[in-house]
Parts: sequence; C-alpha cells; structure tokens
Amino acid sequence: MRAARLIRMVLLLQSRPSMTAAELARELEVSERTVTRDAQALSEAGVPVYADRGRAGGYRLVGGYRTRLTGLARSEAEALFLSGVPAALREMGLADAASAARLKVSAALLPSLQDASRTAAQRFHLDAPSWFQEPEPPELLPAVAEAVWGDRRITARYRGREGEVARELEPYGLVLKAGVWYLCARVTDGGSFRVYRLDRFTAVTAAGERFARAEEFDLPGFWAERAGQFARSILRAEVRVRLSPEGVRRLPYAVDPPAAREALESAGEPDEAGLVTVDLPVESEEVAHTQLTALGPEVEVLAPQGLRARFAADALRLAGLYGRPACTGHNNPPHSACAPPLQG
Repeated sequence: MRAARLIRMVLLLQSRPSMTAAELARELEVSERTVTRDAQALSEAGVPVYADRGRAGGYRLVGGYRTRLTGLARSEAEALFLSGVPAALREMGLADAASAARLKVSAALLPSLQDASRTAAQRFHLDAPSWFQEPEPPELLPAVAEAVWGDRRITARYRGREGEVARELEPYGLVLKAGVWYLCARVTDGGSFRVYRLDRFTAVTAAGERFARAEEFDLPGFWAERAGQFARSILRAEVRVRLSPEGVRRLPYAVDPPAAREALESAGEPDEAGLVTVDLPVESEEVAHTQLTALGPEVEVLAPQGLRARFAADALRLAGLYGRPACTGHNNPPHSACAPPLQG
C-alpha cells in the first residue's frame, strides 16, 4: 500500500508545479504528517522532493525530474476509457484504478498539456441517471464487475417472475441505462445470452475458472438489439386516437417515441379539420390512459370503448371542476358551490 502511495505522490508532483501538504493529504487520503514522512522517504530513495517552507510553501520536484513509472496496468487502462462516467466507476469499485491511470497519463504529457484533464472536465460532463431519480447502486455490483473484467464465471441467485432461481453465468458485460445496471451474460455450457437487472441479484459467487469469450460478441450491438426487442414486447395493446396538429407534435413526448413514430408513419392524411387518426401501440389501457391524459384536448380516444369511457368520465369531472367560479380564498364570501353544507 505504501509503495503505491509513494508512486502516486511522485506522479502528483510531476503533474503540477507544486502542491501543499494539505492538497497532497487530500489527494492521497492520508494525514499531513504521513505526507511529510512519505516526502522524506522519497528524498532518501533519491527522488528530489523539495519542501518550500512558509505559508505559500509546499512540495515540488527539483530540476525537472521525470519518473518513468508511467506504464499503465491493464485495469488502469480499462478504467481510463470509462473515466467520463465517474459515478459508474465508483459503483463498480474502479475509482482508484481510474485515478491512477489519469495521474500516469498526466505525468507523461508535456507541461503545456498537463491541464488537459481539467479543461476537458470543465467542458463535458455525463450525468447518466434520469431526472428526479436517486439511483441506488446494487450492492453486488462490485463483485459482478470484478467477474466481468476477469472473465470469471459466477453463480448467481436471481429474483425472476417465478421466484428466486440459481444460474451459472458467464458475465460478458455491464450496461448502465437511465441509472439502472444490467448484466449481459451467457448461461454456462453454451446457453443463450440474456439480460439481467443487477438489483434483482440476491447473491453472487465468483468461480475460480475463467471462461473463453466468444470473439464475435459485440456488447453495444447486443444491447441495442435486446433493448429494441424489449421495447416492442411491452407494447401488447393498441388504441385508436384522433389527434389535432398540436397533438401530433406532442405525441412523441407523451408516449413511447418509437411507438409514436410507427403510428404517425402509418397514419392516413388529415381530414378537413386537420385531424389525424392513428392506431397507437401501447403497453396497456391503463398506461395509455396515463400517457394520453398529458395531451388534454389535443387527443380524442376512438377505441377501445372502455378507454374512451374513462376519458369521457374524466371530461365530465373536469367540466364540473372548471364549470364554476373558483374559490379564491377566505377573504371573499364563498359562492354556493364552495360554501360548506348546512348543519341540520
């Protein structure tokens, strides 16, 4: 541990003109006294670490010293390619490897380019989760991630539709979609490739043996295909609606965008009033009711009759609410619709 910390300290000093003891302590997650001892150890080992005294003092390397300890380990190189997703790195337990990789890259750069990481970070940031969500990283994610990186088989217990089941899996890759982690894996002994939600795993045990990855497996392509299949599979019902021009414009924002696109592309020409009738794939009548409500008077449900009846009931309730003056507060005398009932 100390040897790795000393190397990291050298790389930090090599990437910056100087650093205070407090800055080094924060970066290395140690005390300032430990920083002092580590600087002394480096000096005794022949690394020219110089301490500037005083309020503006700090530590620096003398004479343009450059270490050759910049070769990336495999884990560091792999983590470096994920460094644009810091939250994902933390959740998979790769934050330290990514930090070491960034330090080594910075140390290898010319002095004029050593601020590249900072300037890039100020110009691009990826925030993966959806709005209004506080994603909880799955507890077993680090163990699964370690197996993925090491091509190690795992035995996992998984909460499926029919209860908890055990599976022996070859974990090929992880996907972070809208704050939710998924594992793309193949069932051991030549089984099919499947997708599992990590938060439904209840136990994971890594096996000692490695598996041979199928060279033709393409994680982005596999995920795109399965995601498309999933999106189509949940659209098990269909509703017929009539849309105003504004309803046509807003439809992709209210329902599943591919479903909206499919419906609009197959729709006929607008009628004399400019209204368009479409057959819209939906997950269920319940979901369709929630989604189409957002379009308000810009949509009319034509079928099925049960869903049309629900919107008709909604319209009556809305007419009852808005067909009378609003009660604006206690300073005005209430009208009959707002007045409390007489006590008999």
